Amino acid sequence: MPIPESWLPALESETTKPYYQQLYQFIGEERRKYKVYPPGPDVFNALRYTPFERVRVVVIGQDPYHDENQAHGLSFSVQPGVPIPPSLGNIYKELQTDVGFRVPNHGCLIPWAEQGVLLLNAVLTVRAHQANSHQGKGWETFTDAVLRTVNAKTSRVVFLLWGSYAQRKAEGIDPTRHTVLKAPHPSPLSASRGFFGCRHFSKTNAALTAAGLPPIDWQLPDL
Repeated sequence: MPIPESWLPALESETTKPYYQQLYQFIGEERRKYKVYPPGPDVFNALRYTPFERVRVVVIGQDPYHDENQAHGLSFSVQPGVPIPPSLGNIYKELQTDVGFRVPNHGCLIPWAEQGVLLLNAVLTVRAHQANSHQGKGWETFTDAVLRTVNAKTSRVVFLLWGSYAQRKAEGIDPTRHTVLKAPHPSPLSASRGFFGCRHFSKTNAALTAAGLPPIDWQLPDL
């Protein structure tokens, strides 16, 4: 699981710490005994598709999707050809009303990641069909280090914190230097309690533009 090059100066020291060594061993054992998602080459896709110097927006998820062919290392995103999950469907609905988004024929968010939207799950692996099965094994410590690294950036970053889990995860973000937008989670259980109507996508672009940074083109092309 090599860390992408642009993130190495900040994160390479994490790999020498005891928690990371234990995590690495745990993941190896899990892969020997069970199916684990996402596949090994995709675990660090959030960091690979969004190099450190390009990060302009952060979306924090919790846990990878745990069914066949869904997870590919980006929070809320699924691989092409996989049905759009309910939370992502609600994200698309809010995009429609907020910025006139046209819903694409897929749920693959790579075009966002390539523009500087860091789609970071707190936990980067999961045992097949067992949600949250890799929680508390060390990933949270590693992704905290990722967030500290982003928080240290001198340029403004917009953090989209949907739900209490993401909001707790990002408690160390400095709101005087970065833009922090909070709303309920887009899941069907909570989207109607304030995610719908939050207008986070237009607010993100307004904050980026005000900081002299290019906005995100949220429209996803059909595949």
